[in-house]
Amino acid sequence: MDEVNDGGLLLGGQSLSFNHYSINFEDCSICSFAISRSINSYTSRFLFDNYTLIVSEYLDSKRLHQILSDSAEEFRRAAGLPEEDFSKVLPVYVFDLDHNMLLLLDRYHESIAFRDMVIAVRTKIAQTVNDYSCNGRHVFTRTRELERPLVGSILQSMWGVSPTHLSWSLRHNSTLVDYTWSIGQTPFGPFSEISSLSFVQKDAARRNVLLTSLNYSITSAIDVLDSIAAHGGDRNLLKQSQHVQFTQRWNLFRYKLDKAVSALSHFDFKMALFYLRSSDHDLYAMHSFVYHASQEIEASLVCFKDPAFPWASVSLSAFGLLALFYVYGKRDRLFRNKRKQF
Repeated sequence: MDEVNDGGLLLGGQSLSFNHYSINFEDCSICSFAISRSINSYTSRFLFDNYTLIVSEYLDSKRLHQILSDSAEEFRRAAGLPEEDFSKVLPVYVFDLDHNMLLLLDRYHESIAFRDMVIAVRTKIAQTVNDYSCNGRHVFTRTRELERPLVGSILQSMWGVSPTHLSWSLRHNSTLVDYTWSIGQTPFGPFSEISSLSFVQKDAARRNVLLTSLNYSITSAIDVLDSIAAHGGDRNLLKQSQHVQFTQRWNLFRYKLDKAVSALSHFDFKMALFYLRSSDHDLYAMHSFVYHASQEIEASLVCFKDPAFPWASVSLSAFGLLALFYVYGKRDRLFRNKRKQF
C-alpha cells in the first residue's frame, strides 16, 4: 500500500484503498458450491522404485470465475459490502481452504487475474516443488504466502501490466514466455521472492492509465465526426459562427493530444495527464455544438408542381392517327393496280 501511494503508481487525483471482508466458509453455501463445481483432477506419472500414477486435484479458474460472476450479488449481501457509485471496485476473492492437499488454480497458479476480479486460493500446504529449476536446483513455491501473487494479479487487472515473463512476438503473432526478466525485482514468475515493483512496472501502470484515457478521447472524437457526417457534413449542419468555434475547438483538441503524446514519450506523466484532462473540455464543447445544431434541424417536404399538358405531342399523335385512318380508308383508291383499269 505504501509503495502504491509513494512509489508513483497513482496519478493526480487518484486514490487507492483496500477493504477487507471475510465470510465463514461453513456459512457460505455459494462458496462451497463454487469450489465443488470447479474442482478437476489430473494424473501424473512419477518414477520412484517404479512408475507410479498419482491423481491430483486443481481448480478450474474459468468455471470458478463464471460462478463468481453470476453470484456477485449474493457475495455482496453475504459480506455486507456497501454500494460504490463513483469508484472502480476490483473484487479479490481469496479462498483459504481447510484442505490437507495442494489445490492450485489451473494446476500451477496461486492467483489468477481477470478483467473484473482476482481469484486466489491456498490450503494448509505451506510449500510445494514446482516444475521449474534454477542453477540445477528445484524451485519451491510457498503456497501460504499470497501477497506476492496477489500484487501481480492486481497489477494485471487494475493497470493492465503484463507479466514480465511474457513478451509479444511479431514473427509468431502471439506471446512468448521468457523468464530472463522475471528473476529480480518483480512480483511475477516463480524465480523471484520479491513483491516490490521496479520502475518498469510503475511506468507501465501509469502509462496504461493515460493510454486508456487517450483511446477514449480519440474514440469520442470519431463519434463526433460520424455524427456530423450523418447530418450532411459540417457546412450543412453548423452555422457560420458555430463552424468557426467548432474548428477552433477541433484544432485545440488535436494540439493537446499531440502534446500529451509528446509528454508520454518523455515519461512526463503529469504533463500528459494535464493535457488529456484539458482536452476533455474541448471534446465536450464539440459534442455540445453538434447536439445543439442537430436539434435545430427541421424536416421539410418539397412538393413538385405537375408538369404542363403536352399539347404538342398530343396534337402530333392525333394528326398521325387521323392520317393513318385516312390512308386506311382510301386504300383501294390509292393502292389500286393501274393495269386493272385497262
